[in-house]
Amino acid sequence: MYPELTDEALTALLKSDDHLALETLFNRYYKPLCQFCTVYTRKYEASEEIIADLFIRLWDNRNDIRITSVKNYLFVSAKNLSINHHQKKKDPVDSFEDIDAKQHILKDTKTPFQILSARESCQTIISTIEMLPDRQREVLLMSRIDNLEKNRISELLGISVRTVETTLYQAIRQLRQLLKDSPNFSSRN
Repeated sequence: MYPELTDEALTALLKSDDHLALETLFNRYYKPLCQFCTVYTRKYEASEEIIADLFIRLWDNRNDIRITSVKNYLFVSAKNLSINHHQKKKDPVDSFEDIDAKQHILKDTKTPFQILSARESCQTIISTIEMLPDRQREVLLMSRIDNLEKNRISELLGISVRTVETTLYQAIRQLRQLLKDSPNFSSRN
C-alpha cells in the first residue's frame, strides 16, 4: 500500500493497473464513503455494498474515466449510486441526524487487525470476481450487488431466467473455488 502518496499520485498509479493504488484509495475512503451513503440509504449494510460496487466500477473503468479529484469523484459517485439505490427501494431519506449514528457510524467494536483483515478479504474477493468470465461476473454483480431479481436480469441481458440461474450458480461455485485456492484468502479463513 501507499499511505504516503497523494490522491493524484494514486490516480496515476491506478491508470497503470496498480492494484495497491486501488487498495490504498479503498482504505482511505471506504469508511467515510459508507457513512456518507448512509444518509441516503438509511442502512449501513446497503452503503457498504454500494461503496464496494463503486470501487469495482472505479477499477473496471480506470482507463476510461478522467478524474481531476478522486475524492470528489468518489463522493459524487457514491451520492448518485445511493440515490439510485434509494429510488429502487422507495425508502424515505432522513437527515444525517436521524440516522442511528451510535449503531453504525460511531460504534467501531472491531479491532484494527479485524478491520484490516476484512479489508484485505474484500480486496481479495473483488480481485477474484474480476477473474470470472464476463457473463458470470455480470450476472453475479447484478444479482448480489445490484440486488436485481432473476427475472429482471433476464430482461436486461436478453437471456432466459434458467440461463440466469445456471450462470449465477456457476459464478458462485467458481468464485468459491477460486477463493479456496487463493493463498491470501484461505490462510485467513
